Amino acid sequence: MTSANYRDEFKSVIQKLIDSPDNEHVALTNFIGNEFVKSESLMDSVNPATGKPWIKIPNGTATEVDSAVAAAKEVFRSWKNTTVQQRSTLLNKVANLIEEFNDEIAVLESRDQGKPIGLAKVMDIPRCVQNFRDFANAALYTLSTSKILEQPSGKCINYVKHDPVGVAGLISPWNLPLYLLSFKLAPALVAGNTVVCKPSEMTSVTAWVLMHAFKLVGFPAGVVNMVIGEGRSAGQRLVDHPDVHLISFTGSTLIGKKIQEDSAKMNKKVSLEMGGKNPGIVYANYRKSDIAAIARSSFLNQGEICLCTSRLFVQRPILEDFLKSYVAEAEKFTIGNPSTQVQIGAMNSKVHFEKVKKYIEIAKAEGGTILCGGVKTVLHGCEDGYFIAPTVITGLPDTSQVMTDEIFGPVVCITPFDTAEEVIERANSTSYGLSATVWSANTDELLNTANELRAGTVWCNTWLARELSMPFGGCKQSGTGREGLHDSLHFYSDAKTVCVNLAAKY
Repeated sequence: MTSANYRDEFKSVIQKLIDSPDNEHVALTNFIGNEFVKSESLMDSVNPATGKPWIKIPNGTATEVDSAVAAAKEVFRSWKNTTVQQRSTLLNKVANLIEEFNDEIAVLESRDQGKPIGLAKVMDIPRCVQNFRDFANAALYTLSTSKILEQPSGKCINYVKHDPVGVAGLISPWNLPLYLLSFKLAPALVAGNTVVCKPSEMTSVTAWVLMHAFKLVGFPAGVVNMVIGEGRSAGQRLVDHPDVHLISFTGSTLIGKKIQEDSAKMNKKVSLEMGGKNPGIVYANYRKSDIAAIARSSFLNQGEICLCTSRLFVQRPILEDFLKSYVAEAEKFTIGNPSTQVQIGAMNSKVHFEKVKKYIEIAKAEGGTILCGGVKTVLHGCEDGYFIAPTVITGLPDTSQVMTDEIFGPVVCITPFDTAEEVIERANSTSYGLSATVWSANTDELLNTANELRAGTVWCNTWLARELSMPFGGCKQSGTGREGLHDSLHFYSDAKTVCVNLAAKY
């Protein structure tokens, strides 16, 4: 198939989903062995902005996972022997195809997840493209260690060969669906593994579109497979399957810890990126021009980013002025139908909406003051949608549930501090350690604080500035392992030392 032909076919797949009428829900399928396979049963997928079903998705079973793993295992024998150049070329073709239809795919991501369409256009889909391109190209220039060993009998040369692991099980979350799925797929595939992925059943539409891209650009049958379904069925079978030797998971700490326990029984390689309760520390001399960035760090994507700031520690002398500025900034965020030009869309599901609402009620019950935010009613077809405005809470102790639990929504607690030593201890006091931000005009203050924080990433006077070559992951209950250009390629391969006696005569 020529590139022009497969572009037309890809466009047709996307357009059919965009044009799907509300009363005629398109049914998605699983993707096994390069075939789109109808599932044994289907379930509704809800548009968070309307609160109504808009598409049908598979309710994947253990049997379907077994079929996908069998296809991946079979083709691994040949796929692992392809060259890095061949794999890189295919991934770049996927990147090009996704990039060409960036805006159309963003429509689907917004409708399925609830995020503003403008955000999907400039963050989610471009980052998916970048993930495929950067991993495809980085793998071409990965260096292996080699060393000559001299001994009395002669010289030996040692070198390291990075072997693919086998079938990789990839479980991705609902908050950044295509963005985070591609962050797993790209390194797994370029390293020579075959994969079975399970996107969240809340947001599987763009993953299904992506499967078409893999097939159309020429990936061999069985290299990439996908089963859509619930974690307790499809996800659990993927974790338990004896022919899946590696699991990469992004999601809640509760589920991640169970995956780690189950995988340990078979000694599987596991990478876990889990929850966070990320602190932001604002010193008295912070740059007031950063107030918009500080607010953005709490509320982008409805606060449904694992790296969002949910606890803000503000030095006492500036607390009153900071609160006025911060609340004013929070109230600037426009909220509404994510298909329009708003900054805050809908919470991803009714269950999650109710969870976030519950924490706002807990804050009130514990004596907290709600300075702004709460449930928001949106009209024009979104009356039943799941909307919560940026919510700012003060007056809670560090031991409050709202200060310790991961809420994963547009809710931030602000509390005062006096000294650097005090705030570092308080910021580190949770069981999480994913990320943190520090805001100060004093470089020593920034670096001294950053160095003492127990977090996988600390941003100083900025937020969400991500460089793929840097390690990404969490400490404590926020995760195990690191992801990034170098770390991911190492995780998706096994290093093998080969030693050759140069003095031997043959």
